[in-house]
Amino acid sequence: MRREELADLAAFMAVAEERSFTRAAARLGTSQSALSHTIRRLETRLGVRLLARTTRSVVATQAGERLLATLRPAFDDIDAQLAALTELRDKPAGTVRITCTGQAARDVLWPALEKLLPTHPDVHVEISVDSSLTDIVSERFDAGIRIWEQVAKDMVAVRVGPDLRMAAVASPSYFARNPPPRAPQDLAGHNCINMRMRTSGGLYAWELDKDDRELKVRVEGQLVLNDVDMIVTAAEAGFGIAFLPEDHFRESLRAGRLVRVLEDWCSPFPGYHLYYPSRRQMTPAFALLVEALRYRG
Repeated sequence: MRREELADLAAFMAVAEERSFTRAAARLGTSQSALSHTIRRLETRLGVRLLARTTRSVVATQAGERLLATLRPAFDDIDAQLAALTELRDKPAGTVRITCTGQAARDVLWPALEKLLPTHPDVHVEISVDSSLTDIVSERFDAGIRIWEQVAKDMVAVRVGPDLRMAAVASPSYFARNPPPRAPQDLAGHNCINMRMRTSGGLYAWELDKDDRELKVRVEGQLVLNDVDMIVTAAEAGFGIAFLPEDHFRESLRAGRLVRVLEDWCSPFPGYHLYYPSRRQMTPAFALLVEALRYRG
């Protein structure tokens, strides 16, 4: 393959991933007209249309999707091999991109980075805070951090935090007006704060368990929110009972702004894990970060 052909394929992949000639041109450091000419040249050489252009966006055709599926792992492997050359340097270097929730960033990732980065100035870390289940392969992240049950089975998973528990909480003012629930069925008589799942779009069913008995409870209430910080704020303001992993309520419980109920129905479960594709070759910078994050109990 000639060098210009490889460059043309890289240009196509950038446009297909960005779905925009403007963003792809900025990413590649070229002009939109030059990029458009490159794509036309590639389509002419292959004899198929790779991109469908509209006034609002650019999407890959069926042929384009097939080519993109072939190019992604190939280019990822090239990137990994180039990054691995940093092993020849005296110190680990390069950029590591990680996606995680805000809570995981604060409780797990930041404490490790605070110790690691000052002693490794050539290591750079980009953090994308996102509560949805990001596809780390298509979005070109090196790894993600999520609760164990959210990690896909085809990923390598490294434990980076202790067990977690769910917590049902409300403010003292709310319980001054309503008797605290003593069993899951009592939740039917309460104003509960529902959470809209960003990934599926559905409402989260509260998962409770006790003595090997597991329940999924659909609750009702005035509020439906898709942001955990807003859920904590609403609970503190007395708008009902909230249900989230207990680490989201730690400070509020300690300060007495929230009161916990149904604690005997909230058993521990595996907490945060760092995950990445099994075929990924670790760069020295990434390997360093994995070891810094690894939970040792």
